[in-house]
Amino acid sequence: MPAHATATAARLSPRAIVLIELALALGGFAIGTGEFAVMGLMPNVAEDLGISEPQVGNVISTYALGVVVGAPVLAILGSHLLRRHLLLLLMATFALGNFASALAPDYHALMLFRFFAGLPHGAYFGVAMLVAASMAPPHKRAKAVSRVLMGLTVAILIGNPIATWLGQALSWRYAFGLVGLIALLTVAMLALFLPGDKQQQRSYPMRELRAFNRAPVWLALAISSVGFAGMFCVFSYMAPTLLEVTRLQPGWIPFALATFGLGGILGNMFGGWLFDRLRFKAVAWLLLWSALVLLIFPLAAQSPWSMFPAVFAVGTMVSLSPALQTHLMDVAHDAQTLAAASNHAAFNIANALGPWLGGLAITAGFGWTATGYIGAATAVAGLLVFYWAWKVQAPAHS
Repeated sequence: MPAHATATAARLSPRAIVLIELALALGGFAIGTGEFAVMGLMPNVAEDLGISEPQVGNVISTYALGVVVGAPVLAILGSHLLRRHLLLLLMATFALGNFASALAPDYHALMLFRFFAGLPHGAYFGVAMLVAASMAPPHKRAKAVSRVLMGLTVAILIGNPIATWLGQALSWRYAFGLVGLIALLTVAMLALFLPGDKQQQRSYPMRELRAFNRAPVWLALAISSVGFAGMFCVFSYMAPTLLEVTRLQPGWIPFALATFGLGGILGNMFGGWLFDRLRFKAVAWLLLWSALVLLIFPLAAQSPWSMFPAVFAVGTMVSLSPALQTHLMDVAHDAQTLAAASNHAAFNIANALGPWLGGLAITAGFGWTATGYIGAATAVAGLLVFYWAWKVQAPAHS
């Protein structure tokens, strides 16, 4: 960790660090609730707008495309700003995008507003991870990253089920309105608790771009893009799978989402713990686990008694996030801001790829549970990319 980061941590009291991490995690909670809200309300959005469920899957993919475009672009454009100011600007933009989504008059307007809402997502998480890591000692960086990412997993546990329940009881539009309010609360907390560090080392776009253009960085991003796709493939179509395959009533969907969230919380903590011990090797073990879980999912979906444990297991795939995020910090060198933001762009390439592949299989008539087999294939593909990355970095591991 740079000497500047150590000095920054030394100037902050433990209470101040907790409040900053809480504010950063609340932003993750807002983003996670907004990102996954459509997945729990897929049948409701489809009925209200008069479109098919795979078309709602395209709305999910459009948000993910916004993340992919916005993460590197906003990270570069905002690189000269203090991290405090950049985080405030990004979260305010996210709030605006969600309020607009709540008011979308039709399918195409919703697609546009979800794209806009996705733009600040990756850059926010990238900068938030850097702030979290700068406040922790070197051997505890992955745990600090996982604590901030906890906001994302708690969103799946609490925020997404509440948004789903609200959307079912009133309208899916209220779910996005709620996300906008949480985002505004995050802006207020960041303004109160995150100090502006005038000694912050400013990054320069050209230096970041040169440092970014290296094989270990690109391969780490490729693992995120491919290896995570299976989780999104299954999760995006979980609501219709519960209704059509498991034969449950719509009231069970929020409970399934909460079960997924519990798995995500456990996976998030475990992923940070495992990476602090095994370093990059942890990614291989987590991808192997993901492939196994996804292969079992189609069979488990046939019964409520096996479906809920399977949903929990799919949620544990979130463990890849803190591991890959911290690995990128290790290999990014002078491209810290751009690489950290781009990891969430890669994460959302997976979020676009998974629903798209799943939608193709479902439309082709392979059934709702085909998402598990497709997801397992993407996890294996991610493992192959890991092997390539390991060979490229072999001198560093020896």
